[in-house]
Amino acid sequence: MEMETRPEGQATEATEQGVPGTDQREVARTDGYQGAREARVGQSVQAPMAPVTGWALRRRKLRKALTGPAGRRGALGVVAFIALWQVVTKLDEWVGPQVPLVGALPAPSDVVLRLFELVATGGFWSSWYLSFGRVMWGFAFAMLVGIPFGLLMATSATAKRLLFPPFEVLRPIPPLAWVPLAILFWPTQELSITFVTFLGAFFTVVMNTVGGGEQIDRRYILAARSMGANKWRMFRRVVLPATLPSIATGAVVGMGITWEVVVAAELISGGGGGGSAGGGLGFLVWNSYQGGDIAAVVVGMISLGIAGYISSILVRMASNLTMPWKRLA
Repeated sequence: MEMETRPEGQATEATEQGVPGTDQREVARTDGYQGAREARVGQSVQAPMAPVTGWALRRRKLRKALTGPAGRRGALGVVAFIALWQVVTKLDEWVGPQVPLVGALPAPSDVVLRLFELVATGGFWSSWYLSFGRVMWGFAFAMLVGIPFGLLMATSATAKRLLFPPFEVLRPIPPLAWVPLAILFWPTQELSITFVTFLGAFFTVVMNTVGGGEQIDRRYILAARSMGANKWRMFRRVVLPATLPSIATGAVVGMGITWEVVVAAELISGGGGGGSAGGGLGFLVWNSYQGGDIAAVVVGMISLGIAGYISSILVRMASNLTMPWKRLA
């Protein structure tokens, strides 16, 4: 059988030409990709997104928390709780029977009216000032003493062997058990209350500081030593930054405990030096209870919750200032 043979020049010409229109399509596709890429690059260069930092970021987070689904659900829960509280406490006036246990509580409307009456007096704000000052002084001394003490035990095995046993013996003692000795030891009741609030935060701060220091990854210590860091530089660059999150947690927890302790200390000591006109929020609660003013008791309890919440926010803000990497996360 004879096979048809194509001339060599004709085959070469067909190979060079290829499929008709293929080169044009490839060129068009390449130009399209290149144009789209240049357009995107041009847009990114012409309109860069400015980073949102500082107060603008905080305002955005606050707006999102208040207007988002979580904020709406929280507001709905608060409104539902207040409405249920109002119905339960006023049911005996509307229908007749009283709800057991909670029916004797004052209604939210009565609490609001009593709040307006107390706000107009100077003793209410004096109680706020005294309790807030006692908490802040005791908490500040607890931080000043507890953080170095905890870091000493965290970084020195000898110091921990010597100091941790007596510390563990004193730690389980409730701060309120120190009130009688504090009243006898300190010359004024104001110093006694401040000392008891100091104990409330001291043990928590020390325990969190020791725990944070002991949980540092040893590889960071070895890496710092291999790069020639001395003890002070290692402490400042490795140990302290790694311990700060635990210290911040202990500070927040300790702040809550100081408010619990200061209220009890004011109850036992009779308000310290403030007297009945303004012996602190804890004394306001106790004095109102003895006088049968239950609405004022509820006002004092709500005031304590608000004061504790404000204090915790201040502690968290101060903690974020010492840990700038959290603001970048």
